[in-house]
Amino acid sequence: MTFEDLKIKVLDILENKTLSVTDRLYTICQLLKNSIDHYDWVGFYFKNGDKEELKLRTYAGIETDHEIIPFGKGICGQVAISNENFVVPDVQAQDNYIACSIDVKSEIVIPLFKNGENIGQIDIDSDTPDPFTKDDEKFLEFVNKEVSKIL
Repeated sequence: MTFEDLKIKVLDILENKTLSVTDRLYTICQLLKNSIDHYDWVGFYFKNGDKEELKLRTYAGIETDHEIIPFGKGICGQVAISNENFVVPDVQAQDNYIACSIDVKSEIVIPLFKNGENIGQIDIDSDTPDPFTKDDEKFLEFVNKEVSKIL
């Protein structure tokens, strides 16, 4: 399925007001994990109230112990501070990486903005080395832009 096809499906999910916001986010996680071969774990983290940490809201993939991530720690924690996309072709080459699974080879994290504020992010782990392209970045930026509209 192409990114253009997935955009339509994402919009359909987000427009489904019979589902809670969390259920819509979970459905998007499932859609992306099941539709893109190199997306092995897909999750949404959000700022945890006034705390300098992220809290996992929902995900699709293997269970993780990383439900809370302090700002600055790991790839997600760094994106919470930098407000910039972070593509990691090889997680083993990163000093500040929090391992979720020994199978994870690469990661992409895209910040999610609401009214100009970084309130969360979408995090994708891949068991494939260096699979993420600019097209992945653009697509995930689209997803986050649309998700921000229902928050």
